[in-house]
Amino acid sequence: MTFNPKIVKELTVQELKTKLDSNQSIELIDVREKNEFDMVNIGGKLIPKGEVLKRYQEIDSKKETIAVLCRSGKRSEDIVLALQKEFGWENLYNVVGGILEWAEKIDPSLPRY
Repeated sequence: MTFNPKIVKELTVQELKTKLDSNQSIELIDVREKNEFDMVNIGGKLIPKGEVLKRYQEIDSKKETIAVLCRSGKRSEDIVLALQKEFGWENLYNVVGGILEWAEKIDPSLPRY
């Protein structure tokens, strides 16, 4: 398969919740900054955007799905593209709408910032 830098696979927050609830083979990576993660998070592994390529070995690339999350979906999309380009991983997904979408559609009790 030829790498196309414009193709980013996506997961909706509903699809992410289903995968998490059913204990599917998923690695959730949160690429926000620590202060953002401390304010509100849904679990997962915190690896801030600026550190992901240096800390890539912390990501379990053998999982069926690597879901990348940020506040709104832009930083996570950038990271999905960077990891695809650098390592050729095909199991990367951008969580559309990020934590804001999760707070709106899945858990309205979460704070928004």
